[in-house]
Amino acid sequence: MQRRVLLARGHDNQRVETLLVDLAQKHLDDFEADWRPLLEQAGAEDKFWDWVVKKRISLSSDNFESYAIEYQGMTQGLMAIETQWHRSQIDRQNQVVYVQAIASAPWNRKAIQQPPTLRGVGTALLLFARQRSMELGYEGRIGLHALPGAESFYDDQNMADYGPDPDQENLTYFEYGRFQR
Repeated sequence: MQRRVLLARGHDNQRVETLLVDLAQKHLDDFEADWRPLLEQAGAEDKFWDWVVKKRISLSSDNFESYAIEYQGMTQGLMAIETQWHRSQIDRQNQVVYVQAIASAPWNRKAIQQPPTLRGVGTALLLFARQRSMELGYEGRIGLHALPGAESFYDDQNMADYGPDPDQENLTYFEYGRFQR
């Protein structure tokens, strides 16, 4: 799978073409070699995420998928989703694409680098999750539990905030309902 995604360069807002692709070993290597040291240095909440395990799960189960965004040979964003087991908090009859993990490279995070190298990586990944939801017949519904430092990002994305979930370490649950055209 390969899709073109337009993002903005941070220093001049110039639109650049990136690629959204299936997560591959190269992306895992980039995370370990280039992302993790910077995430650890910055004290990022996702510094210990194990993308190798996330990829292994997506290879062994039809309902798990994992993706990456690439630009100029470097991994810029990562996302792992689950496509069959989760229900909407808005209406339990409806299924959602559940975003298990989503991350932008450290150099694309305003809290770590100003200006970020690329803007819109997380937004592009969320949009793709909504597209997958549409493709699966879930009408654009997606849900996720946010790390505390990312809650404002999901608020800015206009996702509904359902508050802390005691079953998920009190992480705040966010959801997009049915896509309104």
